[in-house]
Amino acid sequence: MRTSTRWTVVVLVVMVALGWALWAQLDDDTSSTGPSSLNSARDRRDADTAEALSGPRAVADLRPCPSPGAGPGPEALRGIALECAGDGATVDVAKTLAGRVVVLNLWAYWCAPCAEELPAMAEYQRRMGSAVTVLTVHQDESETAALLRLAELGVRLPTLQDGRRLIAAALRVPNVMPATVVLRADGSVADVLPRSFTSADEIAAAVGPEVGPRTGEPG
Repeated sequence: MRTSTRWTVVVLVVMVALGWALWAQLDDDTSSTGPSSLNSARDRRDADTAEALSGPRAVADLRPCPSPGAGPGPEALRGIALECAGDGATVDVAKTLAGRVVVLNLWAYWCAPCAEELPAMAEYQRRMGSAVTVLTVHQDESETAALLRLAELGVRLPTLQDGRRLIAAALRVPNVMPATVVLRADGSVADVLPRSFTSADEIAAAVGPEVGPRTGEPG
């Protein structure tokens, strides 16, 4: 074999090996963060039409998303409109959260720790009653899968469909799931908790018995 031919073969082998390594790395990255780890340009799949979602919505039987509160709501979330997974209504996120102490729970249907945490969130909401509003935010395009997962878990918390992860971006939440954001009634961020919880007691200890206004502001 001529020297030039031999080098050509070597270069081709190296290029193929590098190609396989790159493909494997991309595959590992995707599998570690879920089906929609890459930024999505849409909140839900084309297949998730209103007709297709009617059955899963009936099975999930989620509580409605909160009605608009008093005031403009969290500044970082102004201008974000998302679908309420329970009934398909469009929700102005900032106005919906206005005037409320809110626990935002960010999750996805394929996330195993999320599935363990969601029932704990539901129990925490039951304990807190009207003092706190727990609102879950589904961060994957597959709204059908989210509804079926909630039905499977027996969790009926109000849920926003946020396949583009707009809320997480606006509030600068680390790219992990589950993650929880605590908002004061004045719209300010009390805490960002990029971790999972296994019980309502753990959530209560992390969120605190009462979330008030920022220091120096009137109550």
